[in-house]
Amino acid sequence: MNSKFRLINLSFLQFFIWGSYLTSLGGYLYGTLHFQGQQIGAVFMTLGFASIFMPTLLGIVADRWLNAERVLGLCHLAGAAMLYWASTVTDPDKMFWVMMLVSMAYMPTIAMTNTVSYSVLQKSGLNPQIAFPPIRVWGTIGFICAMWFVDLLNWTLSSNQLLVAAAASVIMGLYSFSMPACPPQNLNKGGGTLATLGLNAFSLFKQRKMVVFFLFAMLLGAALQVTNQWGVPFLDHFKYTDVYKETFGVKHPNILVSISQISETLFILTIPFFLKRFGIKIVMLTSIIAWVLRFALFGIGDPGSGLYLLVLSMIVYGMAFDFFNISGSLFVEKEADKSIRASAQGLFMLITNGLGAVIGSYGSGWVVQHYTAAGITDWQMVWFVFAAYSLVLAVIFPFVFKYKHDPAALENISH
Repeated sequence: MNSKFRLINLSFLQFFIWGSYLTSLGGYLYGTLHFQGQQIGAVFMTLGFASIFMPTLLGIVADRWLNAERVLGLCHLAGAAMLYWASTVTDPDKMFWVMMLVSMAYMPTIAMTNTVSYSVLQKSGLNPQIAFPPIRVWGTIGFICAMWFVDLLNWTLSSNQLLVAAAASVIMGLYSFSMPACPPQNLNKGGGTLATLGLNAFSLFKQRKMVVFFLFAMLLGAALQVTNQWGVPFLDHFKYTDVYKETFGVKHPNILVSISQISETLFILTIPFFLKRFGIKIVMLTSIIAWVLRFALFGIGDPGSGLYLLVLSMIVYGMAFDFFNISGSLFVEKEADKSIRASAQGLFMLITNGLGAVIGSYGSGWVVQHYTAAGITDWQMVWFVFAAYSLVLAVIFPFVFKYKHDPAALENISH
């Protein structure tokens, strides 16, 4: 079977799992189980805690001891069991720990799927920076399909969303075992302590440009967590206002939010052009500015006459996400030696979905609770705070990230 087609299936399933619950879990916890802001923040913080150590740890395993596709399959089968368990939990404290196990199983698989894809593409004589984005776009399509599936069955505020994710995880786990072998590449036993422990990826921090890159990747990871965590609860709160309660955005929040992922599919395809033409610095700065617009438009929009502002926010999200997440992963792949490919991708996950997610979860939970009184949240102020945060990043980034772009670097690439 064509390697690109097989990787498309892999990417689709990988993000179908996450799309089943990531954007709607906050609404379920907030609107059905009636968790408080910081309790919801704690649940989403598990994504960050797990990403701090699990992607790097399993990246080391895949670089040194076990085929990457096998690590991927085992993680998804374990995740299926944890997701099923989570669907039965209603206590905030217990939910935190069960979702921690879910995150420990799932979060490493994002980087691992990238690792498997890059390995298979290179074995096929294809350059990942050109060939991967059109494949990765199917992950976003999978995410959208899951969101629509859950929404149209009216499960956005139900634990059934977790059961959908569990079923998809079983399929993904079994499918992963059928992928072409991606054996460990870092087999050198004489490379010193870092090589022995499989921590070579941290050598990237010897380069100033990588230190600054990872710092801003972490801060943008915080912004991503904000929108994942509070988008649906924000839309859901409009149902308590008569003028909005019957609007499309309130009745089908997942479908409205899915415009963000539809936008992703378009911007992913532009990544090779923008990286080649402008380089990672301009691409990252564009992402940061897009985050400013994402939050500001949420702050002034509503599901009624201001629906177009919410739609614009969803469209801008595609650029905000892709231009730092997908481009960042490709940048790390380009800068890291192939012997630390999995570890480097795990490190990128640690920084963005680990430390960044912890900062975003805790910080946004505090902000929402701060602007909530008598059970009513001032969502406009909440979104403006997040917009101001992104604006500060946009002002600082171009002055501290020093990187000379070589537009000729991708000239002679095999398609």
